[in-house]
Amino acid sequence: MSYKNINTALIHGGISTDERTGAVNVPIYQTSTFKQDGLGKLRGYEYSRTGNPTREALEALIAELEGGYAGFAFASGLAAETAVLSLLHSGDRVLISSNVYGGTFRLLNQVFDHFGINYTISDTEDIAAFERDITPDVKAVLVESPANPLMTVTDIRAVAEKAHEHGLLVIVDNTFMTPYLQRPLELGADIVVHSATKYLGGHSDVVAGLAVTKTKELAEKIAFIQNSTGGVLPPFDSFLLIRGIKTLGVRLDRHVSNALAAAEFLSKHSAVKSVHYPGLVTDKGYEVNKRQAKNGGVMISFELTDGHDIEKFFESLKLVTLAESLGGVESLVCHPSSMTHASIPEEIRRKVGITDGLIRLSIGIEDIDDILDDIEQAIKASEVS
Repeated sequence: MSYKNINTALIHGGISTDERTGAVNVPIYQTSTFKQDGLGKLRGYEYSRTGNPTREALEALIAELEGGYAGFAFASGLAAETAVLSLLHSGDRVLISSNVYGGTFRLLNQVFDHFGINYTISDTEDIAAFERDITPDVKAVLVESPANPLMTVTDIRAVAEKAHEHGLLVIVDNTFMTPYLQRPLELGADIVVHSATKYLGGHSDVVAGLAVTKTKELAEKIAFIQNSTGGVLPPFDSFLLIRGIKTLGVRLDRHVSNALAAAEFLSKHSAVKSVHYPGLVTDKGYEVNKRQAKNGGVMISFELTDGHDIEKFFESLKLVTLAESLGGVESLVCHPSSMTHASIPEEIRRKVGITDGLIRLSIGIEDIDDILDDIEQAIKASEVS
């Protein structure tokens, strides 16, 4: 059954219990293969790459949460993107938002280019500019909103409408928002992808990727690719992800409350030159984001004014951890140009605004006063005398 309120669906959605035993948690079916009762006589499963009950429960859950036809679980977010981009053919081109995760860029720039699949970086914030980039070979658009790491906001509905006029497939990376805050399929997207490692898992203890399709036709294609290429999520990781999703609502409520407080703190700080967070009314993406998302999400990026040593800032943090990734219960910070987006050539980073001074914050669920005190003391320690 489906539930009107997503907080209930997070806990009871998909396949939430074990029919055979009544267990209130889906068991970890840690098996590679399944007994057959005779030639062609299966009990629903034959081999865990093709289908596994634990993974199936997760896939049903994410499909329900995103409002899609079917969900698919992969070994990482990039594995999910690889499967989705495998829908394209040699000679096809995909438009990507002007700032996207560095791994997505690397995947297109250094892997899919070997197969004759091309990309164009497009300013999807500007619908007119986006449409000008649609050439006859463009077959898909891949959007992040808010985008990583500058938190730029794309009007998903407007891009989807324009893309569909040209017969394009619309793919939205919903990692930063999750279905709790934003539902791209309802805004016109055809496929949603997630690095489920982040907020869906929520505890920095699992690496996973998810994809959800809007239609049966796309689901059948992704299912074939998933089984054929084999980058599936193992049963134990599927179990961990289901467990993480159950607390997504309560975690994100706290995450977002802390993030808004941190963004307001930084926006008023004399040592901060700029803040990127679509939950601030002063942010250029605020109005569009307000229309399509529940709030501004959790991720923030900012730059310090001249006279501050950015390396000293990172070294001086005591509570906030310098690390790759985001979305865990702990606050994390990174330096996009040398970490998450280092695979993007410097000239492209500069062109889209990913400067060497940009700092990205994933605000955790610690006490907000402790988070802000740590940021404040690190800013002071970074002052160049």
